[in-house]
Amino acid sequence: MNLSPETIPGVPALKRVPSRFAFWMLILFLGLFLPAHASGAFTIEDENKVGREFHDKLAKHGYLDQNRKAADYLTRIGNLVLAHSRKAPFDFRFFIVKSSAVNAFATPGGYVYINTGLIRLVENEAELAGVLAHEIAHANARHIAAILDKSQKVSIASLAAILAGALFGGGGQGTAAVAAFSMAAATHLTLQYSREHEEEADRLGMATLVQSGYDGKAMLDFLRIMRRYEFYSNTVPSYFLTHPGTDERIRYLDGLLQTIYRQRGKDSVVGGLKRVQAMLVLENKNLEYDLREYEQALKKNPDDVDALFGLALIQEKLGLLSQSLENFKRALQRAPADEDILLHTGISCLKAGRPADAIELLQKVPTLNEGNEIALIHLAKSYEALGDFASAVKIYGRLNPEKIADEDIHYNMAVAYGRTGDSGNSHYHFGLYFKKKRKRESALFHFQAARPHFPKGSERGRSIEKEINSLSKAEDRSPTDRPAADPAPSPRSRDKSVPE
Repeated sequence: MNLSPETIPGVPALKRVPSRFAFWMLILFLGLFLPAHASGAFTIEDENKVGREFHDKLAKHGYLDQNRKAADYLTRIGNLVLAHSRKAPFDFRFFIVKSSAVNAFATPGGYVYINTGLIRLVENEAELAGVLAHEIAHANARHIAAILDKSQKVSIASLAAILAGALFGGGGQGTAAVAAFSMAAATHLTLQYSREHEEEADRLGMATLVQSGYDGKAMLDFLRIMRRYEFYSNTVPSYFLTHPGTDERIRYLDGLLQTIYRQRGKDSVVGGLKRVQAMLVLENKNLEYDLREYEQALKKNPDDVDALFGLALIQEKLGLLSQSLENFKRALQRAPADEDILLHTGISCLKAGRPADAIELLQKVPTLNEGNEIALIHLAKSYEALGDFASAVKIYGRLNPEKIADEDIHYNMAVAYGRTGDSGNSHYHFGLYFKKKRKRESALFHFQAARPHFPKGSERGRSIEKEINSLSKAEDRSPTDRPAADPAPSPRSRDKSVPE
């Protein structure tokens, strides 16, 4: 489904990509797509390779949203739809792209991407499932492979024109919204779908949607929403609208509903859309619009837990901690065992300088004992704020160091271990911290200092040896880097304060 890339009201578009980076992306994308099919038919093996490489580049450059609850929700809906679709030639994967543009696309190899802007726009889960069903149908029917097979001689010119228009032409929100690698590249694939492709994807998608238990009318309803957006947009480059018209698709789907799919299905099967939409709202930089939306929703229904939760999240992001805590409290009164509310209320208490209250709430998070990383990190920080470093290191010890993405967490862990006299683990986490900061000499210094504290055959000992060997072979990327000799400096001893 190729949806218009205009932005949702109140939601800013993505920043424009620098020209040097845009040029690199153009070369990269040409390298990914052209060789694979230049010598013959675009095979399933080709599609898998291209889709995987495309995804890896998106992930590497930070275009994919990392909210686990939202990702799990999308995957559950996608798998439900897949279970009722015809046998797929791929292992499908579903991802959320951090973009306010209202768009969805499938790339070769069964990779399906939905923008945060689209997820926030749908009015119910069935509409989102309809979008997924349509994209799955495109991928199952191998429409992309057919397009690439027919466009060998014009791919370079077409892609160059698209990227030039997306990255440098026109200006305005519409242009900025598609100024990311993922948007331009994916649009190149979807824009050239033929009318027959779209009709087939709508037909197969509708059948799959209904068989999955959803109301088929939701697919039609969302297209009508998209028609309004298309009508009011005047900044989208015309090339992005060469996709078969929305009005034709509306008439076709309406015909299917009138003749074949008369029985109504459900608006929600998995459940939890409003909560996911509330979490994704934090991706928006213009939160005042969403603040007003949630305030209006609560005027209509003061007991709407998701609206209270969304409002509290926005207020916290805006620094309105007292109002945020009050609304978290109201939400918690209505849903005292809600994991998301317990977690974020605890985080808000920590930010407000109430670590004891944070500990009480975070200890109640249902998935704490299952390794909920966010809950564990903030629980450890709460103990640190109280000066209880012994309890903090016990909590930190439950984390997998290799899976911690934020280098500041390693810094906090190093300080906490140092305060308890555990020099070995303190040096080890300083080593990981400096490694992530690309300070090779400092990282090597700390790993070497940590080595004597652990038996060579132990898991930590082997990990340290691996790090030392890797760093010893690497080139020094920072000639002016000097080792940091203090194994446990004050939490305020570096330029940036320890995150709270």
